[in-house]
Parts: sequence; C-alpha cells; structure tokens
Amino acid sequence: MRRIVMMMALALVITGTESFAQTKTSVTGIVTDAANNPIQAVTVTLLNAKDSSLVKADVSDEKGQFQIVTLKAGKFLLSYAIIGFEKKFSQPFDLAAGQNFQAEKTALQPSTKKLQDVTVTSRKPMIEIKADKTIFNVENSINATGSNALELLQKSPGIQVDNNDNITMKGKNGVKIYIDGKPTQLDVKSLAAYLKTINSNDVEAIEMISNPSAKYDASGNAGIINIRLKKNKKFGTNGSVTAGFVQGVTPKGNAGVNLNYRDKKVNLFGNVGGNIGDYENGLDLYRVQKDSLYDQHSMNTSSSKNLNVKGGADFFLNSKNTIGVMATGSFSDNNWSSTSNTNVYYQPKNEYVKTLQAYNAIPGHRTNSNVNLNYRYNDTSGREINFDADYGLFRGVGRSYQPNYYIDKNGATLYNVINRNYTPTDIDIYTAKVDFEQPAFKGKFGFGAKFSYVKTTNTFDFFNDINGVPVKQLNRSNSFTYKENVNAAYVNYQRKFNEKWSIQTGLRMEQTNSEGDLTRADGLVQADNNVKRDYINLFPSAAITWTVNPKNTLNLTYSRRIDRPSYQDLNPFENKLDELTYEKGNAFLKPQYTDNIELTHTFKYAINTTIGYSHVRDYATQTTDTTNNATYVQQQNLATQQIWSFSIGSPLPLAKWWNGYANVWYNYQIFDGKIGGKDVHTEIPMFGAYMQHSITLGHDYTAEVSGWFSGPSVWGATWKTKSQSGVDAGIQKQLMQKKATIKITVTDIFHTNPWKATSDFGGLYIKGGGKWESQTVRVSFTYRFGSNQVKAARQRQTGLESESKRIK
Repeated sequence: MRRIVMMMALALVITGTESFAQTKTSVTGIVTDAANNPIQAVTVTLLNAKDSSLVKADVSDEKGQFQIVTLKAGKFLLSYAIIGFEKKFSQPFDLAAGQNFQAEKTALQPSTKKLQDVTVTSRKPMIEIKADKTIFNVENSINATGSNALELLQKSPGIQVDNNDNITMKGKNGVKIYIDGKPTQLDVKSLAAYLKTINSNDVEAIEMISNPSAKYDASGNAGIINIRLKKNKKFGTNGSVTAGFVQGVTPKGNAGVNLNYRDKKVNLFGNVGGNIGDYENGLDLYRVQKDSLYDQHSMNTSSSKNLNVKGGADFFLNSKNTIGVMATGSFSDNNWSSTSNTNVYYQPKNEYVKTLQAYNAIPGHRTNSNVNLNYRYNDTSGREINFDADYGLFRGVGRSYQPNYYIDKNGATLYNVINRNYTPTDIDIYTAKVDFEQPAFKGKFGFGAKFSYVKTTNTFDFFNDINGVPVKQLNRSNSFTYKENVNAAYVNYQRKFNEKWSIQTGLRMEQTNSEGDLTRADGLVQADNNVKRDYINLFPSAAITWTVNPKNTLNLTYSRRIDRPSYQDLNPFENKLDELTYEKGNAFLKPQYTDNIELTHTFKYAINTTIGYSHVRDYATQTTDTTNNATYVQQQNLATQQIWSFSIGSPLPLAKWWNGYANVWYNYQIFDGKIGGKDVHTEIPMFGAYMQHSITLGHDYTAEVSGWFSGPSVWGATWKTKSQSGVDAGIQKQLMQKKATIKITVTDIFHTNPWKATSDFGGLYIKGGGKWESQTVRVSFTYRFGSNQVKAARQRQTGLESESKRIK
C-alpha cells in the first residue's frame, strides 16, 4: 500500500511538469534616473500592446539592468514603476519567436506628488506558499478571532494539536516552536500554557518551515514553527485597541492595546494584551488491567488570568547600522481543578468492587520573560551582520491538594488517602549569537556562531495528610537541577548558477554538555541520581532548485535534525495525578535524530506538491505502562520511526471576490522498538486536509469559512486515535472609514473536535476520549488610530523589498 501511494505521488509530480523545450524570447534593458545613474528595484512589466494585460515582470538590479524571458511572440510594450518616480511606458514593439530585444535606455523623472500625503494600503493572502516555508497570515483571518496561539496552530495547514497539547506537523512530532525567530525552551505543558496566554490579536503570522537551513538551531525533528508577533512599521504615532468576547460553556474575555512611534531615527513600540475566563474539558478512560476493570470519568476546569506585555526600541544610527532593545513578559495565574469518579470492577465476573472519588486542586502561577539586545549592519553590497544577546527566565509555582475517597456501593467511605505537593520550577536561559552574510564565490556566503546556557531547578515535595496535618514523604520528595550548554557554529552557501539552477548548502556543528543532578529528600543514592552527557554532532543541509520552465520548478531538500529531551522529562521522580495514575521522568532519555529528504514540485508559483521520507533514530515518545494496579506515562526511546509523506497545497483564486486555499497531506508511519522490554511494531497510514475560503460580499463585508480534518492516526506508538475535524465560519465588517473592524465567528460548528483513542499493549487495554469547549461564539472589535501614512524614504525601501520577493 505504501509503495502504491508513493508511486502515485511521484507520478503526480512528474505529470505536473510540462515540456520546456520551447523557443524563448528575451527582453533586456537599463533604467536610470535623470542624471544617468542606474536605479535598482524598478518594476519593469511586459504588457500586451492590444489590451495592456500582464505578460511577465522583472525587477532591475543594482546596475539598473533587467531581463524578461517569455515564450510568447506578438506586439508588446514596457512599463517602468517605482515609488518616488513618475511611471513611464515604452513605445510598442514587435517580438518574433526566438528574438532577443534590447530596449532603449530609459530615464525616469522624479515624482512631483508628495508621498507623505499618500496612504498606502495592501492585503496579504491568507496563506502564502514559498519555496522554503508556508505562511499563515493570521491578521487577515476572520476565524482566528478570539483564539489563543495554541488554537491558531490547530487552525494552521498541516498542524495538529492532540489531547495532551503535543504539536505535530504533517503527522511528525518534535516540532520546535519559535517566537519572533527565537526558540522556546519549555516542556510540552509549560509551552502549551504559555501559548494559551497569547491572543490572536497580537499575532501577525505563523511560518511553517519543514527543512530549515544550517542557520537555524538543529533542534526540531519535524521542522520549525515561527510565531511572528505584530510590530508596527508605520511612521508617526499610531496604534490600535481591541476587545473580544468568547461564549462557550462559560463566558471569557480578552483585550489589547498596541502603540507605536516611528520616524527616520527611532522606532518605539509596545503592546499590552490579556485574557480571562474559565475553560472546561472532560476526560473518560475505560481501562482493563489483569483481573480489574476501571471506568473513570473526570471533569477539569481551568480558571485563567493572563497578561502579556512587550516593549522596545530600534535606533537607526544611519543607513547601515541599527541597534535595538526589546523586553517581553507573560504573567499567568491559573487555578486548575479536577473531579473524577472511577468505578472498579472484578473483570471476570463484571462484579462491582468499589469507587474512587478523587479531587485535585492546583493553583499555579507562571512568569515567562525575555530581554533582547540586537545590532544589525546592512550595506548596499549585500553584506549583513546580525548580533543578538538574550536573557530569558521562566518561573512556575504549583501546589496540589488531592483527596482520594474510596467508597462502597452504598456510598459509605471505606478509607481515604489525601496527598499534597509543592512544585516550583525555575529556568534561566542565556544566549548569544552572531550571523554574517555577504556576496562571495558568485553567490551568498553566510556563517555564524551561537552560545546557549540553560539552568533549570525543579523541586517536588510530596505530602500525606495525616489527621489534617501535611507530613512530608521523604522517599517521594526530591529536587532536580539540570544544566545544559550548547555551542554551535555553521556555514551556509547559496548560489544561482543561471535562470534554471540554484543551490543552497550548509553545515552546522553543535557541541552539547549537560548534567542532571537529582537530590532525594531521604538521601538515598540511585543509579540515575547524576547523569552527565557530552557529545558533538554535525547537521548538514542542502537544497537544489531546478526551474524547468516558467511554469514548473523542482526543489530537492535534505536536512538532519535533533530533538533533545525537555528538562522536566529528565527528572526521574514520580508525579502522582491520583491514586491510580501518575507520570514518571526518565534521566536516561536520549536525544532523537532525524534525517529528512523532500522533493517539491511547484506549478505556476502556486501549487506545491511534495513527497518526502524521514528516518528517526532513538525515537522518543510518551508511552503508557503499568505497575501493580496503577498506570503511568513516561517518555522513552524506541528504536526507529520511518515516515513516508506526501502533500499538496495551493491558493484557490476562484473569482475576484472569492479566494481560498486547500492543503491535503498523507503519510505512512512505521514504528519499531521496545517499551519496558516488550516488542512494539506498528504500521499506520495517516492523512489530513485543510481548506479556507474568503469571500468579499461588498459594502465592506467579508465572510470566511475554514475547516480541517485529521484522519485516524497513532500516538505514543501504542495509541490508535479516531479521526477529528472542525469547521469554523465568520463574518467581518469595516466601520468608521475603515478605521474599525468588527468580527463574529462560530467555531467547531458540527462539534467534531472531541477525540477518541484506544491502546492495547502489554496486557493493558485502554479506551479513552475527551472534549473541551471547542464550540464557541466569538466577537471582536478593533479600532485603529493615528497616522496611516508612510514617509517616502521608508516606504521606498519597504515597498521594494516586498515587491522584489513577490515578483522574483
């Protein structure tokens, strides 16, 4: 089955490639100003002389030269456009097949219009497909209204978020999350909690990069997801205020303020956003272990108050040098509570034994902040230097009160066990990196280095309540300190040989030094009390691009990646959730290594079709196992994972008033290894789809419908999950001369988000399911104030960079 699917995918790539053995026509020329100085980045457009329809376009280089290659013959004319100069047209001319035409040197006259009086407006597509990444422009999405960053990821093409907040991309785990180009250093739970504090109003775009170059950190098996927060680029003083309301099972609210001041010398920016509300989710577990059956139903409630702040400044010393400073902070108060009821039966006779009624209350507080200092040098020769120094901290405090009552069929209490714990976590992160890029060897040569040092301290104090007095259990309490230093260096080279061939290749070296030190409260020494690791890895990456003809491009990429264990997963002690369930760390957890190779065919710069293969060594995943009558989860290394993948995605310009995007992916995964000495072999196909439609209704109304589907899959090597999906719809209206926007959205219309899964391994059978407040109605209002104008000097640079990327 796997071979058949991959052969079909390969056939689709091949059949999409048209013959390129056609006669080409070339139009060349030079653009200057009135003083005969060459002008760079002029948009030169080849138009049909009959109706001025677009044939093709190019952008002039630093010598003012341009070249337009076309397969068409006929009568044409050229247009020349750049901000700051009057638009100009050439005289019509004839082109015969195979003829090369040299246009007369064209001099442009300065524009007499005052650009400071011009308001520039533009709109990016919802989904952008580029050679190295896919971009979800969140600020243009109606259905993103009222969401947090974790929910936005689930709405992004090819991204899945499971019931435990694990994030996968096209079915692959080990995704590395970046915020504004900087990697996060949090475990799954802490990362999910942080992402939930970020409002969609503060997110500009989400970038999905499946095969990053050597310039990026090597961590991230499935690639990188970069969440870009908004940063105002307009001149003058301006800003916006946003308020939102969400109604699910309970009401929730969010609000934010964004302020910006910018002139030729300085840019000052800042924003504040927050949200508040209660969030409910349910969990059902039906478990058969040995001769006992456990039927558990629980309801969890999270009461959250979150505040995010960001402030900074960029100082433009001159046209080449910029220094900047930025500080961010996230503050979260979260009171989590759970009520569960577990009936216990003697399974052979289905005979009732007892009921466990468990309650858990965990008030917690998290602080996540970062300070960044940046320097950038950029000259007209293409030389660029970037330096970043960062300090980040994470502080988390949690306390748990967990009474467990065992009752008989008449409701009488048989006995009770009351536990408490105290779990503070401190993480300090220091990083510094420098990147150089410059033209060299007929291409662009880059190199750089990075230093990072992380120290995390976890304390786990466990108490039993005896006659209402908490007594610390020394044999179950510990403190765990983990230190990690990673030193990295890389080289990267890009070159375009001609109009058809270009390459990018790089090599990154990372040296890792780590030490985990467990101190037990009872003083007992065990094998995993202290674990040290020192290792050096090389991570090559390469990409070859072949422009077959103007409509078809092939891109072959390869990269090697690493996923290091999270800090909390290395803590070897147990964290009890209730009397029958706990999680356990693994001090001997090793990093996993992945080799990725992908072949992508691009048709008309829009339809991307990709086939790929990934091989993962020391694959790490969360496994479920048993001891006595209890079930526990633990991160473990399996032997290998193999993934064969296929995906196709494209914008859908159905009409002038109707645009959309569609993405479909498929992969076939093979797991081989051992869990607790038991052999595991699993083969499973996985597939999913994403679609979005945006419709302009007129009178400043816009509607949007989006949906996603994820087919049956596998989680943790032994869990087989059922399919999930979701459909959202919304409408937007612009008000007050387009300074204000109101959005109304309905999420999970058909209530298909809830999950179901089963696991049957090693004598343990579990059937699980869960749901959360996925069905909501969301309302958001945004008002923009201040200057909407862009001064000439800045607009010229920004506009040309954007146009160059779009046309080239």
